[in-house]
Amino acid sequence: METSQIAETSTAITNMTEYFKTHDIAYVAENAVFRNMTTKEEVKGREAIKEMLHHIYHVAFDAKAEVINTLITENKALLEATFSGKHIGEFAGLAATNKNVSVPLCVAYDLNSEGLIQTARIYMLTDVMMQQLK
Repeated sequence: METSQIAETSTAITNMTEYFKTHDIAYVAENAVFRNMTTKEEVKGREAIKEMLHHIYHVAFDAKAEVINTLITENKALLEATFSGKHIGEFAGLAATNKNVSVPLCVAYDLNSEGLIQTARIYMLTDVMMQQLK
């Protein structure tokens, strides 16, 4: 994994480095918005984002984001990863298949002045995922 960073001691870099490891919503602003750029679906607010992440990674799938590259600045961050895991629950109207998926994932983040995620734009190749679940 490659990581590019500008200032080693910045709050934004510390926060995002931890977020990429844990998905801990402590690093998400209270009024943050996560947008799925494929479906145009939006999830608003820290608690709703927490529920969405839990559902994707632990209810619909037993999965993780395998980090490939990150880029973090004072007010932006970018994650390139592979979403990989087993389909264990309903997703997009499809009952659990117990099939494994490995799907390219990219997320562009806007950070607020406190170094917290304000906006996330999620680019996930869901057509690739659905082909793997057939």
